[in-house]
Amino acid sequence: MREYDDPMQTPRAIGGRAPDVFRHGGWVPMREYSDDEPVDFAIVGTGAGGGTLACKLAEYGFSVIAFDAGPYFRPLEDFASDETHQSKLYWMDERLVDGENPLQLGANNSGKAVGGSTVHFAMVSLRFRPEWFKSRTLLGYGADWPLDWREMWSYYREVELALGISGPVHYPWGPSRPRYPYRPHELNAAALVLAEGADAMGIKWTPTPIATLSAPRGPAPPCVYRGMCVIGCSTNAKRSVLVTWLPRALAAGAEIRDLAMVGRIEHDQGGRVTGVLYHRNGEWRFQKARNVVVAGYAIETPRLLLNSKSSKYAFGLANSSGLVGKNLMVQSNQAVWGTKEQEIRSYKGPPSLAITEHWNYTDEGKDFFGGYCYMSQGPLPIVWANTLAAKRGLWGQALTDEMEKYNHQVGLKMVGECLPQEGNQVTLTEARDQYGLPIPRVTYSYCDNDKRLIRHALNFMGAALYAADAHDIWEELDDTCHMHGTARMGDHPRTSVVDADCRCWDIDNLWICDGSVFPTVGGVNPSLTIQAIACRTADRIRALAKQGEL
Repeated sequence: MREYDDPMQTPRAIGGRAPDVFRHGGWVPMREYSDDEPVDFAIVGTGAGGGTLACKLAEYGFSVIAFDAGPYFRPLEDFASDETHQSKLYWMDERLVDGENPLQLGANNSGKAVGGSTVHFAMVSLRFRPEWFKSRTLLGYGADWPLDWREMWSYYREVELALGISGPVHYPWGPSRPRYPYRPHELNAAALVLAEGADAMGIKWTPTPIATLSAPRGPAPPCVYRGMCVIGCSTNAKRSVLVTWLPRALAAGAEIRDLAMVGRIEHDQGGRVTGVLYHRNGEWRFQKARNVVVAGYAIETPRLLLNSKSSKYAFGLANSSGLVGKNLMVQSNQAVWGTKEQEIRSYKGPPSLAITEHWNYTDEGKDFFGGYCYMSQGPLPIVWANTLAAKRGLWGQALTDEMEKYNHQVGLKMVGECLPQEGNQVTLTEARDQYGLPIPRVTYSYCDNDKRLIRHALNFMGAALYAADAHDIWEELDDTCHMHGTARMGDHPRTSVVDADCRCWDIDNLWICDGSVFPTVGGVNPSLTIQAIACRTADRIRALAKQGEL
């Protein structure tokens, strides 16, 4: 019998091989570089931004090392239908939170594993409304992106094809688009409740485009509707970065270093970066690189840039604008819950099989800027018990009685746009973590517009549940999801951290490619947009290299 190697303790991507995510105990060959060999790109993070970019750059012929602080899992042997066991997928390192609305961090908005938070994301794969890329100019709020929606539409299609998104033949909002690569999943009872309520309220709804297979694709099977989707898919139907972009990256010659925490980016006397200082196997090492890409998401990205300050860059790297760490954005994730007489068993299948984007594409009848969608829900038992205890104050016999209704509960949950505010930010504290690095402080407060949007969504979702004959309806008032901002892209170095190509204004061989570059967040899940940006960035890097501008 093969001895099990613990991916939480010992790097797996080492010795010229990496885990084969499609076979128990399997391995695939992996090119390795020495620390003293300057690679074209050292990428910090292997999630939706870094993992996708690593794949594309390697396929374009660049030498690439992608670092991740987390373990390298094989889903077929390391994931289980066990909520408690799967907490290993989350970034649970200590962070301090404050502000009027302190954020809950960890399980719902970040990951610590090769593949990043896509290993446990809910797979909802939505395109931005075209007007959101110019929200200041066209809609009167937020900040304009330095990108054109038509170009982004082509990259959305590339990502949808690469992942094999399952979705409806016709999507009822926005510009026309080709049909999704795979048919939509059959709707579960929770999704049918959303449909019933939407029909009663006179708005459109549709099966949700999601990144889980509805038919076989290569070595990956279709979804078996086991319902354990947001804790790590143990069948490989989920199209995470771990099982899509990264196998391609390895095949193209990229190296992936797991359990490798990057703590600092170094630079030369001229101010150009020279590589990354990282911790692996109990020691600090330095990897030389011609370019560095930071893709650690909205907290770890500014943390690394701020911690890399020097006599030349006294306020951190790429921070001449003073905006590194500023304009942190989340998305509102409040919900309305109720009970149905018939059994619903919401956990059966992916959690969000039906959606409406009505309030993303409708600007009339609002007392707020921005938009939101809402989706059907399928919380797992422990999550549901914790929700009842924390959000409704139930305990003891009252909690037991409510859990008896678990198979009859039904919910609608929003993803809402929160506006950028400089006071919402990530800063460094004097406290230190297990690596000796400063622990980040995350400060967050809703603005008045955020509160009006949330109240509108709760009222509308409550009315939709009532129209679908749910009773004992109550509101979950305190929840957020998805982090963005802290290193925004823009047209000018005084008002942004990176340009449209995700290249830092201050240092031309330093790049940022993750959700931190978002100037605004829209009212949809961000993973598809992050991957589309990564594909575009790779194309721009290849073009710049051909022009001799790297």
